[in-house]
Amino acid sequence: MTTPLSTAAQVVEALRNAADPSEEAKIRNRVAEKEPVIGVRMGTLFDIAKSAVDLPRTELDALFEHPAYETRMSAFCVLDFRARRNLTDDERAALARIYLDRHDAITTWDMVDRAAPRVLGWPILIEVIDDVVLDELAGAADPLRRRSAITAPLWFIKKGSPADVERGLEIASSLDGDDHPRVRSAVEIYRKHALQRLRSQSGA
Repeated sequence: MTTPLSTAAQVVEALRNAADPSEEAKIRNRVAEKEPVIGVRMGTLFDIAKSAVDLPRTELDALFEHPAYETRMSAFCVLDFRARRNLTDDERAALARIYLDRHDAITTWDMVDRAAPRVLGWPILIEVIDDVVLDELAGAADPLRRRSAITAPLWFIKKGSPADVERGLEIASSLDGDDHPRVRSAVEIYRKHALQRLRSQSGA
């Protein structure tokens, strides 16, 4: 059984102990030129984050504030693993607020994709977070916030009603013609799965 990690320093140490130069080269292809990279295989990073799922808030904040890609990715993985638990509505709302408050720590599309559906989409779906946040994110200057706006509603496709799916399509329409490829690709992904879901329910 993996030993639980209770501090940000332990998480960073575990990531550094798992460093692999071949992984560093792969990760370097999707991060900013000067963004620090440790070089950790994604499956290993997920295992480390799962071991740190009960980090105190101050220690989680330290991961969000760390310069290296993997440490911040691990923090968003922690949020996602927490969202998979049987939580109260207030706990789900709190996770969503952390995601939104720490969005500036997101520097790559995969951080969004890992956390946004469960951490943000789920509490919006159950109405403990107002869905106006999707419109706010869709109108943001930061393309990664716009990606969050259309990636969070993927949870609507999984667990919501046809009306919820249509709400996501409204966000997709608001992002039509976006000038960033990572936003356009997320819109295409949402539309593809949304239309499949709606067709399956209509019997078409």
